[in-house]
Amino acid sequence: MISLDRFSFHQLLLVAFLLIAGLLSAASLRSLFTIEALITQSSDGAQQAVSLSAAAQRLAERSVTMERAARQFLVLDDPLLRQRFDEAAQEAREALEQLATGTREVEPGSSGSESLADAWRRTLRTLHQQLSGDPASLREREQTLTASFRELGQINVDLAEQVRRATESRNAALLDRLESGRAELARQIVVAIAVAVGLALAFGVWLARPLKRLEAAIVGLGENRLDQAIDMRGPADVRQLGRRLEWLRLRLAELDADKARFLRHVSHELKTPLAALREGVALLEDGVTGPLNEPQREVARILRQNTAVLQNQIEDLLRFNTAAFDARRLVRRPVDLKALIAEQVEMQKLQWQARKLKVAVTGWPIQVEVDAEKLGTALGNLLSNAIRFSPIGGRIVLDVSLWPGRARIDVTDEGPGVAAVDRARVFEPFFRGERQPPDAPRGSGIGLSIVQELVRAHDGQIDLLMPDDNSPPGAHFRIELPHVPVR
Repeated sequence: MISLDRFSFHQLLLVAFLLIAGLLSAASLRSLFTIEALITQSSDGAQQAVSLSAAAQRLAERSVTMERAARQFLVLDDPLLRQRFDEAAQEAREALEQLATGTREVEPGSSGSESLADAWRRTLRTLHQQLSGDPASLREREQTLTASFRELGQINVDLAEQVRRATESRNAALLDRLESGRAELARQIVVAIAVAVGLALAFGVWLARPLKRLEAAIVGLGENRLDQAIDMRGPADVRQLGRRLEWLRLRLAELDADKARFLRHVSHELKTPLAALREGVALLEDGVTGPLNEPQREVARILRQNTAVLQNQIEDLLRFNTAAFDARRLVRRPVDLKALIAEQVEMQKLQWQARKLKVAVTGWPIQVEVDAEKLGTALGNLLSNAIRFSPIGGRIVLDVSLWPGRARIDVTDEGPGVAAVDRARVFEPFFRGERQPPDAPRGSGIGLSIVQELVRAHDGQIDLLMPDDNSPPGAHFRIELPHVPVR
């Protein structure tokens, strides 16, 4: 059995098109041959009908000529008249033979035409005998001749009627063949179309399957799922492309590991001198090296603030790297989303109470299969972001709702919201928008990017909803997670 995997994608596609085109071409040629055969039969039947009708008319005409010549010969006894009778009789016999043969072909096994032809020949022999008889019996011969020609005329009428019936029978048979051919042709066309559609669907599904796997592999690389090996099945060129993608996956995983090691090493190397710098600034402020005047104290204070900012940035960098690494290792279990959100709200109670905020958790308990620790980190970052941007005495609402196949978490605050120019980049790492709270230290810009990493790891998505004219001020973030009802 020939394996199709050794052929390339475009070769298999060409074979599919050729098979479908060949099938439709064969059905078309068969239909053409069937139509040609029916047209030929119809043409032959029409010619035969015309020929038989002409022979019947010729027979009747020659019979009239024979009667005229015979009567004149009996009266005048002219050899030329007898010759004219014989010539007309010969032509009539030829027409009779044509009629007998034609009706026999139309109705095989029919004895009607043969009996009429025999009767016509017997009558002709009687006519010959009367023309060659004794002149003394002329009156009797005339009477016999009249009766014979009357009988001959009736035979001609019967032959013409038989020709008409034979023509009608032939036309009916031709119509039956036409109807049968039309039905057979329709069946062939329907079968050919059905087989062609079946082949097209089969080849389409079979050829689209490796393309879907290829698309899934590319999406996996784009979403940084580098722990899933790429093993493509299908045509040779698709498998070759799959090997290239697997090489790319390994290369990206290696680069990702190098990046993580670099960040860990750099962060570690920076933390050691930074700790020494912070210790030195503390010694200066404590006057260990001698008393400081007011300008020197101001310089020491600036140094302390900047070392604290640098310390926070290094820790944020480590947290972002850890979140991207941990997002690939989820431990899923059934978790009540509303309870998980309430837990995060309780953990940050001091922060939102210090700003006199009102935090409400609404909705119904919904069970989802998630990693509670990592999703809790994402919800905590989103809540911390809302607390940071909310005005004093503002309100934060975290709402849980259920939609077909999705569990939804909406987080809204009453802060300044996100500027229109910043909405496309709000989830980028280390991006800080232009609207920053005046009474809070400037953030590092990685909180929302960590939220996005952890939500995507759960096969979910997070969006910043666009405000409209009727929506209240503030930011509105929405998390959607896959939800399968528990049976």
